[in-house]
Amino acid sequence: MNMIWTEMLEAAKAVLNKRRISDYVTCGEVAAAVLSESGRIYTGVCMDTCSTLGICAERNAIFNMVTNGEHEIDKVIVVCVDGTNGAPCGACRELMVQLMPEKYRNIEIMVDYTAGRIVKLGEITPEWWIG
Repeated sequence: MNMIWTEMLEAAKAVLNKRRISDYVTCGEVAAAVLSESGRIYTGVCMDTCSTLGICAERNAIFNMVTNGEHEIDKVIVVCVDGTNGAPCGACRELMVQLMPEKYRNIEIMVDYTAGRIVKLGEITPEWWIG
């Protein structure tokens, strides 16, 4: 497997830290790492609130990337508190599509690190409204 996936997995694990911030906010149950087109890794964690103000780890990592002046995603990995991986939710997919409408189909997503299973966003998001 490409070593960059291991670097991304370790970067996500480094920020994975389930905790309660207040009576209304928890975070860190899921962490994500995004590899930008430039080769830099950005991380983020989920934040869950008692209202709809929470955010997924993937979008948090993407916002970190955008904050740092980049907007093109090459690879994404998610790590859950139990160590498993998975595919981004619909809201995260939507953001990636809108950021890269011409190139989103090629974003690689590690859905199972142990098995080395990688899918492309275009495979799991084949008929998006953007086209």
